[in-house]
Amino acid sequence: MTKLGKLYFDREEYSRLSKILKQLHASCQTDDGEDDLKKGTQLLEIYALEIQMYTAQKNNKKLKALYDQSLHIKSAIPHPLILGVIRECGGKMHLREGEFEKAHTDFFEAFKNYDESGNPRRTTCLKYLVLANMLMKSGINPFDSQEAKPYKNDPEILAMTNLVSAYQNNDINEFEQILKTNRPTIMDDLFIREHIEDLLRNIRTHVLIKLIKPYTRIQIAFIAGELNIEPLDVESLLVSCILDSTIKGRIDQVNGVLELDKTPEGTARYSALDNLNTQLQHLQTSIVNKMVVV
Repeated sequence: MTKLGKLYFDREEYSRLSKILKQLHASCQTDDGEDDLKKGTQLLEIYALEIQMYTAQKNNKKLKALYDQSLHIKSAIPHPLILGVIRECGGKMHLREGEFEKAHTDFFEAFKNYDESGNPRRTTCLKYLVLANMLMKSGINPFDSQEAKPYKNDPEILAMTNLVSAYQNNDINEFEQILKTNRPTIMDDLFIREHIEDLLRNIRTHVLIKLIKPYTRIQIAFIAGELNIEPLDVESLLVSCILDSTIKGRIDQVNGVLELDKTPEGTARYSALDNLNTQLQHLQTSIVNKMVVV
């Protein structure tokens, strides 16, 4: 029945899969309706399948409860592949919730389990690990470990580390070129693409802050040219920055101009943000240097 459930999952037939999962759960319960921990290994296989379904549906509430439950089953001796699936899904959940350190731990555990079982998703989880490193601004080098070291020169992994370098340099053109050149290994992965957009937005925001600093008025079309995006996308970015007070100013849509608040308070804010950006660049440079050292 578990194989039938996997078939429904692959076909994205989640309503049918839910029915199968209920039957599978029932077969692993005591007379009191509690999970029979004597069937721990079988329970983990069921949990792994259900966790995959909730991950695909982005149902983080149910995913979190089930994920935590799966980690508390101590009586099981599961196949490493099952643990890899659970940890990978946990990493995705934590990354989506902004819990980057927990995601980092999960992706590394997933990688180790996939590696032990000889599953090719080990490379995918290493890419996710690099992504988590980028988002958490960690000084931890994932390739320091004995398990990961043999993969540091893998072409797919190199694409991600090059992306980190462009990111820490706020080099929009290089960042986009790497994405274009390595589309099959980066942007074709829906989960990575989901977070690459966040990283690209961060780069644009950093460049935007530096760009507008000397001005009281600046053409939106000029900003669009510098950021290599459409004027409408610039307006969207500006609105977001104004709403969260990253930028003090207003948009003159009639004339296509950003008018900036140059009061002492506004100027001090830009300087503080610029200093923070510089500090982050130094930190990210340190991270990249550690990642590329043989």
